[in-house]
Amino acid sequence: MAKRELLKSFVFNDRLTRYTVATLAKETDNIVAVKEASGNISQVAKILQLTDGKVDVYSGNDDQIVPILSLGGKGVISVLSNVAPRETHDICASFFAGDIAGSRALQLKALPLIEALFCEVNPIPVKKAVNLMGMEVGGLRMPLTELSEAHTVQLKKAMQEFGIQLA
Repeated sequence: MAKRELLKSFVFNDRLTRYTVATLAKETDNIVAVKEASGNISQVAKILQLTDGKVDVYSGNDDQIVPILSLGGKGVISVLSNVAPRETHDICASFFAGDIAGSRALQLKALPLIEALFCEVNPIPVKKAVNLMGMEVGGLRMPLTELSEAHTVQLKKAMQEFGIQLA
């Protein structure tokens, strides 16, 4: 499909093997980047090695922004940025400015919130979070269900502890 497209393409990877991603990237000029969401840092390193710089890699997991940047990643495609855009930006910007310790500190500070944003299948928690912030984004479509009460409590607590104002 990417060979037929005129636009540059991203590969979203959460299940493809590192060799499949590398082959696609090397053999298809339109594939310019990979959103790496496998959760496997070794896989990210191997993709970067096998593609010889032909593709950019972006973290697809908010809890792995700094580790992927440290391997040569270019940024993040983020859920966290929906509720903490400045802080998500600052994780990357600090890293690229050479403030690795500051970037790492921001990443670690965000972990409880990231965990809460992924306590149920995406986008259930993030839609709840944005609604809690007063930005009415509506409900969920079937087959998704509302965030459980226990997870809502966890999410509210994580948001407040991170400094996010609730409506």
